[in-house]
Amino acid sequence: MTASQDIPLWTPDALEAATGGRWVGDRRPVSGASIDTRTLQPGDLFFAIRGEARDGHDFVAQALGARAGAAVVSEGRADDLSAAGPVLAVPGEGADPVLTAMERIGRAARARSPAQVVAVTGSVGKTGTKEALRHVLSGQGATHASAASYNNHWGVPLTLARMPEGARYGVFEIGMNHPFEILPLTRMVRPQVALVVTVEPVHIEHFPSLSAIADAKGEIFSGLEPGGVAVINRDSPHFDRLAAHAMASGAGRIVGFGEHPQADVRANRIVLRPDLSVVDASVMGQPVTYKLGTAGRHTALNSLGVMAVVHSLGADLAAAALSLAALSPPVGRGERTALEMEGGPAWLVDESYNANPAAVRAALATLAGIETGPRGRRIAVLGDMLELGPTSPDLHRGLAEAVEAAGIDLVFAAGPLTRNLYEALPVRRRGAIAETSADLIEPLTRSLRPGDAVMVKGSNGSRMGRIVEALKARYAPPQTRRDSLGGAAAPRA
Repeated sequence: MTASQDIPLWTPDALEAATGGRWVGDRRPVSGASIDTRTLQPGDLFFAIRGEARDGHDFVAQALGARAGAAVVSEGRADDLSAAGPVLAVPGEGADPVLTAMERIGRAARARSPAQVVAVTGSVGKTGTKEALRHVLSGQGATHASAASYNNHWGVPLTLARMPEGARYGVFEIGMNHPFEILPLTRMVRPQVALVVTVEPVHIEHFPSLSAIADAKGEIFSGLEPGGVAVINRDSPHFDRLAAHAMASGAGRIVGFGEHPQADVRANRIVLRPDLSVVDASVMGQPVTYKLGTAGRHTALNSLGVMAVVHSLGADLAAAALSLAALSPPVGRGERTALEMEGGPAWLVDESYNANPAAVRAALATLAGIETGPRGRRIAVLGDMLELGPTSPDLHRGLAEAVEAAGIDLVFAAGPLTRNLYEALPVRRRGAIAETSADLIEPLTRSLRPGDAVMVKGSNGSRMGRIVEALKARYAPPQTRRDSLGGAAAPRA
């Protein structure tokens, strides 16, 4: 959702008041916000933040040349950069004055907004759940939500800064790599409803235990508005720990979801089909049955969290249930593409966005349910799962059992960590192994045949998306191909 052409997202006066900055050059209203010249739209406010490798000030002239409405720059660079167009000079505070200014604008957006706001976190499935919430709430009112996985220290304030004043709902994804990273972000967002989807050993190298990860996820409740609702996965062994965080933060109510007999939003039955799921549920005692336009038990269970949020917001539960049938998976998280081969199609399942042990097991289980052609095989193409700490080799090796249980015919592996899994597999299930994803493309394409179902998954750093793009370029119809997405920083779990 973007600002109306007639109603600016931010006026010059409002930007000055939020940041304490001063205008150099024309004072212009802006219609959007950006930190990336590659995706900047005309009329956007460009924030010249400092990234890990680049300084946004070096791209101000390019942004203004691309018809940005104005640029936010540090006070010391303003006079030089104003030759390229209007800039808002902000005072120097902290390591990055422009990031501080963006945070202030984000807080100002939240302060002026009458929207009902939801915050989502979890080790696995938070982006898909955020997108599901965007989907169902958009049918009930103007909804603003995080783009892609904009869930970190720059993504959250940028998403807030983009929120139009007239939004009815706001949905924010919040992630972390370390303790105490969610805390300042949830206090910016100030949700009325906060959802924790899962707690799994993701980024475990930065934490002493799974309980410590649960504590970090529980930080999301610290930002709840007084009397807000905490929505927690009731099936999680960390439910009680998360509930304690919610109560300590002043939550007015805790809602559990899952298959647990004490869940407030409970799945009575889940029917899994190759391309969709059917969920028979009880939502706070009310029977609801709905189709879900994505496959997999994990997404069906997460949809219960979506229904719990919808009920907590007082939105229309029946309308939300109906709309879930039209839900499609985000790019890199289960998107399916037909590969046109001589002799018939094969199917590509793109799970390349990220990976951890729980997510890989879920993806393998989903692959097991996909129908193949007469001579087709189920093929898993797996890259390294990163940031798992000293137990990483064992966690990779442990996936061999899940491969066997899912009846996967062949595994193609990329990376030194995935070698632990590959060598634990029986010879009949070994496709090929390579040091990098790029080196795996040719062995995989030589092996591929009509009727196959191929699932690609790995951590972002494994760059498994290169395999997806190579298969699409070679076999997919042109209208189904997508360009790879670039970003200024990695999302958090």
